[in-house]
Amino acid sequence: MLWTKERKRKEFSSKHRAMGNFGIVLLAALAFLGSSHADLVLNFYAKSCPKAEEIVLDFVKLHIPNAPSLAAALIRMHFHDCFVRGCDASILLSSTTASGNQTEKAAAPNLTIRGFGFIDRVKSLVEAECPGTVSCADIIALVARDSIVTTVSRRDGLISNATEALNNLPAPFNNFSTLQTDFANKGLDLKDLVLLSGAHTIGVAQCSSFSNRLYNFTGVGDEDPALDSEYAANLKARKCKTANDTTTIVEMDPGSSRTFDLDYYTLLFKRRGLFQSDAALTTSSTTKAYITQFLKGSLKDFYAEFALAMEKMGRVEVQTGSVGEIRKHCAVVNS
Repeated sequence: MLWTKERKRKEFSSKHRAMGNFGIVLLAALAFLGSSHADLVLNFYAKSCPKAEEIVLDFVKLHIPNAPSLAAALIRMHFHDCFVRGCDASILLSSTTASGNQTEKAAAPNLTIRGFGFIDRVKSLVEAECPGTVSCADIIALVARDSIVTTVSRRDGLISNATEALNNLPAPFNNFSTLQTDFANKGLDLKDLVLLSGAHTIGVAQCSSFSNRLYNFTGVGDEDPALDSEYAANLKARKCKTANDTTTIVEMDPGSSRTFDLDYYTLLFKRRGLFQSDAALTTSSTTKAYITQFLKGSLKDFYAEFALAMEKMGRVEVQTGSVGEIRKHCAVVNS
């Protein structure tokens, strides 16, 4: 489908309104919660760096229109960061020869993560305004756009390990039981699982993330029976033409991949969720009930629920107080 400039403008405007709603809901939620969770506090930088959120927001507004697909990438980065050692920006650390350690960036689930340069540019602007004050972890949360108005005061972690990323991050081929366990280990419930999976309504994925469903689901050259056969045939004919395609990308929410809406959930009930982990959400009566609830409700209600789930995830195992540090450069620990 061709995208006209006018349609792009409308879609982007719609998405920004959505993110604004997320921020409002987050602000209200945090005002209620106060600082009782892991010492995160609202408006943490009000005195130490009062322009921090304004700087981040201005940069996002200036650059995201030129690369709207980054919105999904940055939300994904925040998710992948929080699921390994908590929301401590460990995903940003680069491997060094001296340490001999492969950081989270090198883990298979993170090889397609984008937006590191974007975060670095935001960090440099904030550092120029308030040196050594705003953590990279908080910058990731702020840049995620749906949580511009969110809890801040996280500290940056000192450890980043590729194996931990591989072991902690939910995979696109996970079944329901594994997903439930992975989320429960982070203090997230089945409603959070369904809501956060809803982020698949925007963005793209490489064929390699789901090609086994098309060509070799059980190891005998078969298709995943949980995937709509017509959709599978279309993917094989037009997109993932071979089982070993590692470069072609596919919209996770075809025809609506730049709009944060409810179409993803509609596709799940049509057996057109791209990943095995998407299809898994329809194998549980509890998660199916949540999907039905969101589809029957309003888009505004979904935005509110999604914002709360993101805020909850943003509190996973955070480092505060004297734990960790405030990195000067997000890719390396302070010397």
